[in-house]
Order: sequence, then C-alpha cells, then structure tokens
Amino acid sequence: MSLKDHLYDLRSRLAWGLLFIAVGAVFGYFWWSWHLFNLPSLGDVVIAPYCGIPVDYRLHQGNVDCQLLQTEPFEAFMIRLKVGAAAGMALTAPLWLNQVWRFIAPGLYSKERKFALVFVFAASVLFVCGAVLAFYVVPQGLNVLIGFGDEKFLTALSGGAYINFVLALLLIFGVSFELPLIVVMLNQVGIVSYEKLHKWRRGIIFALFVFAAFATPGTDPISMVFLAVALTLLFEVAIQIARVHDRRKAKRLAAEGLAELDDNEAAPFDYTPSSVEDDPVPPPKVEAKRVDYDDAT
Repeated sequence: MSLKDHLYDLRSRLAWGLLFIAVGAVFGYFWWSWHLFNLPSLGDVVIAPYCGIPVDYRLHQGNVDCQLLQTEPFEAFMIRLKVGAAAGMALTAPLWLNQVWRFIAPGLYSKERKFALVFVFAASVLFVCGAVLAFYVVPQGLNVLIGFGDEKFLTALSGGAYINFVLALLLIFGVSFELPLIVVMLNQVGIVSYEKLHKWRRGIIFALFVFAAFATPGTDPISMVFLAVALTLLFEVAIQIARVHDRRKAKRLAAEGLAELDDNEAAPFDYTPSSVEDDPVPPPKVEAKRVDYDDAT
C-alpha cells in the first residue's frame, strides 16, 4: 500500500480500537452496581480488600458493612468511571488488540508472526498473573499498615486514594511480571547467554529486591516481599529456559561444524559468484517505423 493508504488504515484501526474501549468502559460503568448471574458486582470486587480489614480498625456506620469515604464532590462518579474504564479495557482487550495486530501483521514474515503471537500470549498471561497476585497482596498490606497504629487510629480511607493505590499496585505487578519474558527474548536473539545470566544470578536477585522496594506504591514490606519473591522465581524460570535454548543452539552449531568458529572469523560458506552465460541470446531487434507526416505537420 501507499503511504496514504497506510495512514487511512491506521486511522480506521484506531477508530475501531477506541470504539471497543468506549463500549467496554460504558459496560464497566454499569457493571459497578450490577450483579450478573448472581456474581459480585465490580464495586464489591474492588472494595473487597478494604473490607478485609477488621471491623474494629475501620470506619463503619449503622447496618452498612463496608463503605469507602467520599471527601470531594463527584469523587464517587469519577471512581466509578475510572474503574469501569479499566475493567472495560481488560474485557475488550482481545478486540482492540486484534486491530493493532491486523495493522502490523501484513509487514511481518510468517515466522515473525508466530514469534509475535507467542510473545503476546505469554505477556498477557504474565500480566494477568501479576494483577491477580497484587489483588491478593492488597488486603495483606493494608492489615500490616493499619497494625502500626495499634488501637489509637481508625482507618477511614478516601475512595480516590484507595482506588489509586489498588490500580497502581495492579499495574506495577502486571508490568513487572513482563521482565523475565524480556530476558527470554534477549536470549532467543543471542544478546544474553545462559552463562552470563548464571554468573549474574546473585546480582539480579539483589536488583529485584531493590526494584520491588521502589516500585511498590505502598510502604508495607508485604507487597515488596511478594513482588520480589515472585520476580525471583520467574527469573529463575527464564534462566532455565535460556539454558535449554543455549544447549540446543550449541548442538545445532556442532552438527553444522560451526561450534568452534570464532566470532571474528568468517563462516566457511561458498562465496564464489555464479558464472554468467558466455553467449547470451540477444533480444530481438525492433525496427523503428517511419511516421508519415502530412504537409501541414
């Protein structure tokens, strides 16, 4: 396609992607209070970690079991809209990601398409696993944080601060779980070898704990330790995958006779150019026809 056609195609893909996200956001907004198929609503799911705090340590009134505190006008509306948009993007991810894929796929070879599909699938699974772990860590971290105040403080979290904390933790855990996948990709293309990863293992583990300490939005040690331990296990899996890959690569090079070849040495390929035919058949000659002009011309 021409550049103009590519721009038109990009505009079309973006429009469809934004439409899917908008529809998902509208659905997520109403899902906040809906109990579909007798399942908990989106609002119940989001505030469940906060409701896990013991009743004696958080604010409650009357017969209502658990409520967040609204401190600004329209704060509840903005929270509902923000959470609904995030849930809608997650639910409609296959649709708008398909638009992105249909835009870039024509420029890839068949092998590259398979490679990209495996990468996207693995990245999606890791992100979901990280978000699920973060959702489990939130109540544990909150219980630790409120424990520092003993019985002299009452926890009354504002809705905006709580939702921002939860969404930030979900995003950080999900993105952090992609780091081992990047290590595997670097090993697949030959940038990082298993020997280097094995040599750097202690430094990598120390760096993961430092990263977890700075990445987690809360100051509790629970979320930091959970993230660091999970990343350490995933990095160990990535190192073992690199080990298997490097072994297979070494066997393949040995079978081709290239195992002992130095990096600065040319591969023993046949660089002799192919010969050209001595007497090529000349193209047929076309005689120019004489054009008869009239007297006026």
